[in-house]
Amino acid sequence: MIIVRITMTVLPEKQKEVMQTLLSMIEPDGKEKGCLGHDLFCDIQDNQVISLIEEWATREDMENHMKSDRFSALLGTKSLLAKPSDIRIHTVSQSEGMEAVKVARGKGNRQ
Repeated sequence: MIIVRITMTVLPEKQKEVMQTLLSMIEPDGKEKGCLGHDLFCDIQDNQVISLIEEWATREDMENHMKSDRFSALLGTKSLLAKPSDIRIHTVSQSEGMEAVKVARGKGNRQ
């Protein structure tokens, strides 16, 4: 799985415009090939900082998305930002759920 985190510091007067652009990027029915999910977050300490988290099944799926018009629209928001976007790409080889929490708390056994 590939996780992309894009963090943007938005100019105060451009926040609505950036949010509209980000919301338009997210396919309403989640049908973009290889897309496992999108999440949008606003920093609780600084509401001008917005993070978009994308999850992709494969690197190829992520790269196809980055070639899309939707992603171009995101890159086009640079004039609306107080500083350049910070884009981080993480490759995840394993994911765990609640079972890992239970093991860490001594309430379960790893197999």
